[in-house]
Amino acid sequence: MHIVLDDSAMVAAGRGNVLASRLIHRAHAEPGWFLYAPACALVAADRVRPGTAEHLAALPGLTVLELDLSAVLAVARETSWAPAHTRYAAEPTAERPSGAVIATTEPENWQGQPVRVIDLGP
Repeated sequence: MHIVLDDSAMVAAGRGNVLASRLIHRAHAEPGWFLYAPACALVAADRVRPGTAEHLAALPGLTVLELDLSAVLAVARETSWAPAHTRYAAEPTAERPSGAVIATTEPENWQGQPVRVIDLGP
């Protein structure tokens, strides 16, 4: 299972959201579970809740996705970096042929997008 955290999920994790905590635990403890934090979304989350980036980046089982050239080109076409990098990170790749699911507390932000979503909201 490949899961990409959007900025709202990262903020929720920092605030102790139980569902986000379970995802983090599974990515650390269970084989086949992978959790990703796109760098642009990590910056956005840290602006909302300072310290979030440092906290999440230190977690075992969480991979921070940097801006490589392909990501830069995808993000450059959009007006908002965090959702653009998150959406790009969820697209299928050679390592993730089926793509990844986006974990969010704001599923309405992803309506109409070609992505699968896990709602971490209450």
